[in-house]
Amino acid sequence: MSIMRNMFFFLVFMLFASCTAAVCAELDGRAVAMLVHDRPDGEDRAQVCTMTLINRRGATRVRKVEMRSKDYGRDQKSIMLFREPADVKDTMFLSWSYDDVTHEDDRWLYMPAMKSVRRISGASKNEYFMGTDFTYDDIGKRSVDKDTHTLLGEETWEGYDCWKLESIPVDPDDAYARKVSFVDKISHVAVRVEYYDKDGLIKILTIKDLRKVGEFWTVFLSEMDNVSRSHKTVLQIDSIDYDTGVGDELFRVATLQRGRL
Repeated sequence: MSIMRNMFFFLVFMLFASCTAAVCAELDGRAVAMLVHDRPDGEDRAQVCTMTLINRRGATRVRKVEMRSKDYGRDQKSIMLFREPADVKDTMFLSWSYDDVTHEDDRWLYMPAMKSVRRISGASKNEYFMGTDFTYDDIGKRSVDKDTHTLLGEETWEGYDCWKLESIPVDPDDAYARKVSFVDKISHVAVRVEYYDKDGLIKILTIKDLRKVGEFWTVFLSEMDNVSRSHKTVLQIDSIDYDTGVGDELFRVATLQRGRL
C-alpha cells in the first residue's frame, strides 16, 4: 500500500513538473513583460509617499506626495500632489498613459508660483521630473509594445528567483538604449532594473521592500540610483489603499489648479 501511495505522489509530482516546464518553455520576452504590465493592483490606488532626494555629498531633500491612479481598460490615469516642503507645495502632475503605442501619452504640470498649467510635450518626456531621478516617461504605465523584449535567461538576485529581461525601445529618441530587468517569478515585480544609454549604464532601480497588501504585491521602498550624476531618489510608501472608488472627475486638467485631491 505504501509503495502504491509513493508511486501516486511521484506521478503527481512528475505531471506537475512537466506542466510547469511546458509553461516556462512557452514564455518569451514579451510574455514576461506582459506579466509585469498586467500584475494585479486593483482598479484604482490611493497612496501617500515620502520622496527623498540625495545628492553626491549626501545632502537630502525630503518631499511629501499624495498620488491617485485609476485604470481605464488597459489605459491608466494618475495625478500627483506635492504637500511638502514649501518650495514645491501644491505642485501637481497629471498623466494619461495609453496602451496604444500610436497614441502619445498626455502629461500636464501645474506650478503654483506661476499659476499656470504646462503641457509636457513629447520632446520633454526624457527630462527629469521635479529634480528626481525619474524622467517624465518613467512615470505612468508604459505600454509593453513601446519596447522589444528578449528573455536573457533566469537569475537569482537578492534571494529572488527572477527572469532576466532585456527591453529595447522602439522609439530611437527614447532616453534609454535598453533596459535590463530582473522580474521576480512569484510577484511579477521587476525587483531590479538597469537603464543604459549608448555609452553605458545610467541608473539602477532596486526594490528594497516588497510586501503583499491583501491580494496585491506592493513596493513599499525603492531606490533609483543615478550613477551618471551621483544622485539618488528614494521612494517610500507611507500608506496605500486599493479600490477606493475614486471618481473620473479627479483626472482632469481643471483639477490641477485647485490644490487638493
